[in-house]
Amino acid sequence: MHIHEYIKSLDLVLEERYRGDCPICNGKNTFTVIKTPDNILYNCYKAGCSLRGNSTYQFTVGDALAKKNKQETKKEVFILPAHIVPNREQITWWAETFNIDKATILYDVKENRIVFPVVYDGKIVDATGRAIDKKQIPKWKRYGSSGYAYTAGIGRIAVVVEDCISAAVIPTIDVSFTGFALMGTSLLDVHITQLQEYDEVIVALDPDAVQKTFEFTRKLRSFLPTKRIRSMKLEDDLKYRKEKDSLQLESYIN
Repeated sequence: MHIHEYIKSLDLVLEERYRGDCPICNGKNTFTVIKTPDNILYNCYKAGCSLRGNSTYQFTVGDALAKKNKQETKKEVFILPAHIVPNREQITWWAETFNIDKATILYDVKENRIVFPVVYDGKIVDATGRAIDKKQIPKWKRYGSSGYAYTAGIGRIAVVVEDCISAAVIPTIDVSFTGFALMGTSLLDVHITQLQEYDEVIVALDPDAVQKTFEFTRKLRSFLPTKRIRSMKLEDDLKYRKEKDSLQLESYIN
């Protein structure tokens, strides 16, 4: 069976993701497929297997209805906890130290955390909080289970980083950028779907994650073949605004 026929047999609806055994190398749970509005993107992550690419198809009314029905049956509504509030003095130090907009961050009164709301499609779909007390565990807390990345800015170039503070700093370097925080070092299928909305992607993980930076760059190039995907090796986390890093990032605008 041709690979495109195999993928068609999976009968995926729009934005549905599949993960299973590779039909070519038989790698265990190494084969992924994502159906986007423009393509069906597929890739095998097993070393030595070259199976990757895309299958173009025409978006239909049936796709839209299938997506809508699936979303309505599986969608979880996120409600921001009542103890997460705006305009508290605890926010001020963080906003001034990192030169980020005070209005974009919240405060968890109950757990003493700076909170970054995760917004997607104009709605708060999740939130993540950073402990103010250095001894508090865990340092970062996810309030929901959406999996969406935290984004900051309205630029057409997404800069992929690990933490929310770095993401919030990025659009202050230049408005062409949107900070895109994975909130860790895992690139999920939902992140790839989000990144389709941007014209270009720059992967700029922390200096101790250089291998991940290159790995994610290769992965995004295989899943988003029509996008310009670049990697950036940092001197320090972008939230610290090292001159060398800021100048390098600005040089990517063209």
